Amino acid sequence: MDYTCPLCGNKDPKYFGYRNGKIYCRRCISFHGEMASETILSLNKNKFFKANISYTLSQEQEEISLKILEGFKRKKNTLVYAVCGAGKTELVFKVIEYALKKGGHVGFAIPRKDVVIELRERLAKTFDKNKVIALYGGHNNELTGDIIVLTTHQLYRYEHYFDLLILDEIDAFPYKDNPTLEALFKRSIKGNYVMMSATPSKRIIDEFNSPSHQILKLFHRYHKNPLPLPKVKIEFLIFKYIFLIKKLKEFIKEDKPVLVFAPTIKESESLFSLVRIFLKGGNVVHSKKEDRPEIISDFRERKYKFLITTSVLERGVTLSNLQVIIFHSDHYLYTSSALIQISGRVGRVKDFPKGEIIYIASKKTKEMEESIETINGYNKDL
Repeated sequence: MDYTCPLCGNKDPKYFGYRNGKIYCRRCISFHGEMASETILSLNKNKFFKANISYTLSQEQEEISLKILEGFKRKKNTLVYAVCGAGKTELVFKVIEYALKKGGHVGFAIPRKDVVIELRERLAKTFDKNKVIALYGGHNNELTGDIIVLTTHQLYRYEHYFDLLILDEIDAFPYKDNPTLEALFKRSIKGNYVMMSATPSKRIIDEFNSPSHQILKLFHRYHKNPLPLPKVKIEFLIFKYIFLIKKLKEFIKEDKPVLVFAPTIKESESLFSLVRIFLKGGNVVHSKKEDRPEIISDFRERKYKFLITTSVLERGVTLSNLQVIIFHSDHYLYTSSALIQISGRVGRVKDFPKGEIIYIASKKTKEMEESIETINGYNKDL
């Protein structure tokens, strides 16, 4: 069969089927619904307002921000390769302003719904005179706005639509190594795009090594302090749990909020069932928790002293004086990039640039060693 799916670009015959005499593609069959091109655009092309920023960017942030803008003006796509906590979102404010001024359609895509919701609130405060909407599964009644913040799954609604499309967390599930979502991303672009990541793959870096692309690097945080280095604690059987409870007690006594990461939902639940016997003031969150937003909000407000979590809190969390423990860090799900992302939760706030990251494992894996070496390498760039 010589056929290309018009939605996701699939050409592999094994993913095609027939229904009522028509071809359909199994790769993107779940992507259906109202398309943005079918709606009446509500944008006022003459409307433009500047970003409302109450703080000053660092010199490095300002320089990279300008390079992103200049690249966009010259129709170049940009990869922002910046460590966790470097302030990647702030780097694109200038180019968003410029695109809005030109009457362009601006999109900000992220793989995960939780981060979409949080980022929409943040951008709405920064661009407080513009219409900023959020779009994700179950929340898609409105498709047009000055800035559209959306999950990568929702990009199918926008065909050759965005004059500027920013894609953050390109290394996160479910976007990473997903050919369908990658195709939908490229299909939604009318102008140019900016990708952002703390841990881009070699394939992505190679893709941006071309005249029509640019790579901009920022390997330190705005407060110029080194990234906290993970410590490895090798323990076996029950001793892993004894050490975990001991460290949690220490952090709670020092009034330091703690995230304890577990590799799976099942392990997070069983771990919390054990820990709650010895310690009060905690909770557990994962993708199946219906009240997850409320629990996370309560943790931010310090109503909980610790949370046991899966990768749902691997990104997008900034909390003063936060400490992190990665339990069972030798699990196969913990790649080097995942460990780096989780470690990046610590030391993000200027007033608390330090903190502890502890890997609790039965053995030291190559991924654990590589994550520590990478973070150490970032610090050498200071």
